[in-house]
Order: sequence, then C-alpha cells, then structure tokens
Amino acid sequence: MIGVATLSVVLIGSILFLIVQRLLRQRRDSERRISLEKESLDTAINAMSQGLVLFDSENRLVVCNQGYIAMYGLSPDIVKRGLSLGKLLQHHKDTGSLQADADAHCARVLDRVASEKVQVARVGDGRSVQITHHKAVNGGWVATHEDITERRKADEKIAHLAHYDTLTDLPNRVLFREQLELELKRIKRSGQLAVLYIDIDEFKSINDSLGHPVGDELLKTVATRLRHCVRETDFVSRLGGDEFAIVQTLVQQPEDVTDLISRIYSVMREPYECLGHQLSTDASIGVALAPQDGVDLDELLKNADLAMYGAKADGRRTYRFFERDMDARIKTRRTLEQDLRKMTADGRFTEGGFDIHYQPLVNLRDNEVSGCEALLRWRHPVRGMISPAEFIPIAEDSGLISQLGEWVLTKACAEAATWPKNIKLAVNVSPVQFRNHAFALKVASTLAESGLPAGRLELEITEAVLIRDDEVALAVLHQLRAIGVRVALDDFGTGYSSLSYLQRFPFDKIKIDRSFVNDIVESGGSCAIIQAVVNIAAARNMTTTAEGVETELQRELLRTLGCTEMQGYLFSPARPAADVVALFGNQRPAAA
Repeated sequence: MIGVATLSVVLIGSILFLIVQRLLRQRRDSERRISLEKESLDTAINAMSQGLVLFDSENRLVVCNQGYIAMYGLSPDIVKRGLSLGKLLQHHKDTGSLQADADAHCARVLDRVASEKVQVARVGDGRSVQITHHKAVNGGWVATHEDITERRKADEKIAHLAHYDTLTDLPNRVLFREQLELELKRIKRSGQLAVLYIDIDEFKSINDSLGHPVGDELLKTVATRLRHCVRETDFVSRLGGDEFAIVQTLVQQPEDVTDLISRIYSVMREPYECLGHQLSTDASIGVALAPQDGVDLDELLKNADLAMYGAKADGRRTYRFFERDMDARIKTRRTLEQDLRKMTADGRFTEGGFDIHYQPLVNLRDNEVSGCEALLRWRHPVRGMISPAEFIPIAEDSGLISQLGEWVLTKACAEAATWPKNIKLAVNVSPVQFRNHAFALKVASTLAESGLPAGRLELEITEAVLIRDDEVALAVLHQLRAIGVRVALDDFGTGYSSLSYLQRFPFDKIKIDRSFVNDIVESGGSCAIIQAVVNIAAARNMTTTAEGVETELQRELLRTLGCTEMQGYLFSPARPAADVVALFGNQRPAAA
C-alpha cells in the first residue's frame, strides 16, 4: 500500500511540474509577444512623419513619439509619461516653440479637443504645423502634429504662379480682374476709380531687333518704375506682352488721374540700361473712369482699351480719356490695318492706292532745285486720300512699316535715277526699319539695282531712331556712311538731346523743324535759335534745310541767317513724279 501511495504522489508531482512548466512557458511567450508588439508599436509610432501625443482623461501624457519631440526641439528628459498638459506647454514656452501664455494656450487646446478642431499653428521659428485632435473612448485624447511648411510654400507658389506674372512679378490679368471686380463693388456705393491701360510704344521693334532678353529686361524695369508711381491703394499689373494696367482708386477729380499720368511719363521717359544697350521708350495710355464710363467689368476694360488705341491713333506718346465716339474710330483703324496687311502680303502697293509724291528742296543761294523728298501718299479705294499721320503709326505698330518702307525706297531710287545728276533724293526712315541690322545692306542692294549713285541718296532720320538704342543706331549710321549715303537729322530741336547726337555722329544735314520757321518773323521769335543751328551746322560742315516755308519774308530771313535750303509750299507742295520733273528747269536728266 505504501509503495502504491508513494508512486501516486510522485506521479501527481510530475504532472503538476509539467503543468507549471507549461504555464511558465506560455507566460514567457506571452510576455515576449507583448514585448515584440510593444517594440513594433513604438517603432511604428516613432517612425511617423507626424508628431503624436496621447493624453489620458486627466490630461496627463501617456504616449509621445520622437517626431513630436524633434519637431519642437523638446527635452526627452522632461517629456515623459505622466507629464501634465500644462507643464508640457510650459516646456514649449521655455524652449521657444510657443510664444503665447502657457495657461491661456492650455485652455484653448482643451477647447479644440472638445470640438475636435483642426488648427494650423505658427512655431517660433516661422514653421507652420497642422494639429488634428481626436477624442479617445476612455475619455482621453490624441493629437497629431504635421509640419506643413513646405506644403504651404508649394501651395503659395502655385497660387502665386496662377495670379502673378513670372517675368515682372506684377499681378497678372486674372488677379487684375479679380481686384478690379472688388473695387467696382465698392464704388457702387460711393466713390470713383480710373483704369489706365499702358502700351509701350514700338516695343515690338525693340524685341525683334535686339532680342527677347533685352525686351524682357526693359519690361522688368518698366514694371519697377510703374510700382513707384502709385499709392498703396492703387493696383499695378501686367496684362501680357508690353501692356500694363493700373487701377487708381479714391479718384476725386480728373486732375488726380492726370497727375498720375505725369508721374508715369516722367519715369518712363528716363533712359534704360538693358544688357549693355542704352534705350529710351515712351507709352500710349488710355483711361476709363468708373462709374461714368461703366461699372461692368468688361465694359470698363473695353473702354480703357479703346482709349489706349485712341492715343496710339493720335500719334502715340500721349494719353486719351475714353470718349463715346472712339469705338467707331478704332474700327476704322483696324480696317486700315487689315487693308495694309493684305497689300503687304500681296505686294500690291500700287494697286492698293499707294504712290510717292516728291517735294522739292530749293537752294537759297540760286533758287534752284537741289533735291526732292519722297513722301508716301495713300489714296484708299474706299476712303479716298488718307493722311500719312494716320496710316504710318498703324504700319509701325503692326510691324508692316519695314515692307512698306522697302517698297518706297526701291521705287523712289528707281525714279530718282532718271533725274538730273545734281538732284538728290531724300527718303524718310522709320525707327522700326532702322533697327534691322541688315538695313545698310538692303540700301546698298537697292542702289545697285536702281543705278542711283549712293551720294545722291539722303536718308532722313528723326531723333526717335537714335534714342531707342543709340549704340545700334550709330553703328548702322556708320555703315551707311561707308556706303556713301548721306544722312540728315530731321525735325531738329523737337527732341530731348539733339545736340548730343551731333557730337556723336557727323550728319550731313540738319533739317530745321517747321515750328521754328512759323514764328521766325515775330518779335522774340525763333531767329536766334535758327541762327544758332546754322552756326553749329557750318562749324561741323553740315548743310541746313528749313521746313514749312510759306512766305517770301520767311525765305528772305532764312537766306539772311545763312540757311542752305528751304522746303515748303512757297515753292511747291509735294507732286507726283511726272509733275515734279518739270520743276527741275533746264537741268539735264541723267542717262537712262
């Protein structure tokens, strides 16, 4: 019996031992699994790109990952389990990531937790952090903190690109319309505003001849200067190409607008240094006022555009306020431009009504014709005779002047080749033509084809040719002189720096503008000015031609002052080629 009992006890003990071993093994496996799960959870939490904090129902810290500590530059020795929210925020304040009072901010955080609001906070170093709060089941709560600084910068860059011009950093057409819409809503209650459309004159020719980098540099400088013309309440934008716009608010009277225009012209007309090129430019400005010219956005913009085209039609370098009859005039201008384009494309200038008339230049010593100036005339098939002052600016703005000017030069040289050998031919050259680097080559080719000697061709340029880019212009002038072509400075005295150009380039002739001739006989008139010009020309071996001579007294005074030639209605208006030959008298024509 004893043996059996002892065996039973041993057996039971063995079984209990096995059970205990198994339980211990299960416990170790469970602890190991829990430890691994905890490590995995810690790894996952600390690998998050966001910062994470978990609080219990008493607002004490339960979990805080490394991302949160690193995001705010906190101390892991302080930020531990059990830390209260208030002490955590005080630590934020002590380390500089919180600028506000810690207690007050603690109350705001708990308000956001209760409503589960998403907040974007600014950290002390300027970063933006998005904080999202969520309530937990046990009464606690969790918050994730995400640094969205770069995302915000990217969003702001996208928004900036959508609303600002990439070249000048001015508001673009989209933002311009949005801002103008807001201003129009304000003035519906009271007030007045002005919309100014600004177009840079002859910008296309600068861009085409000197290249887009130079043109871009000019646009950036213009944008900077326009910014300095306006007040903080005004709004400058680039609409595209060479067109800018200004919304002028708080307009009380028309003088407010004209004062702004004066400031614009003052800064626009100052010289520009663009990638080594000395440039000068000007602008045509159109103005529409709200509410009198419209309170509808598109109507107001259309009227400002019409006013700007009105300024261009009136010779550019000026401004115009919108007038109700401008629409008809602009339509006429656009029709003429279409007619010019068609004739240019077909090369049918003569069939389109173009012809060249010639006005004689008369030597004041012997009253003999010494030359003729070629003047373009256009007898439109529908509208009749159109003034060059009307169609030449259209041709220049549209870029058609080069083809038209080339036709004039070719035809005039061919006709002048049949004149007496001592009769010179004068041809006006547009600034647009002059910026073509191959212009001198084209002149040489035309002379060779017509048989006209280079010394009998005289090209007349205005100061506008030089001030757009004097270095390029002077280089072309020297090329022309090398060919043997004579060069005259036209409209002398009407520009800003004519005397400086006389020092830089040896012109063959100075043409005295008719504005000086008109009042030469009046007391205190322009006699002294003309005498000074004649003396300057004589000292530099140049001749002088007085334009617009209409009376005998004017002619006698000019002869007394020593002027070389005269041109005007006193002797003859411009005549067709067949008629002007009769004015050459007994001078023998050149051989065919």
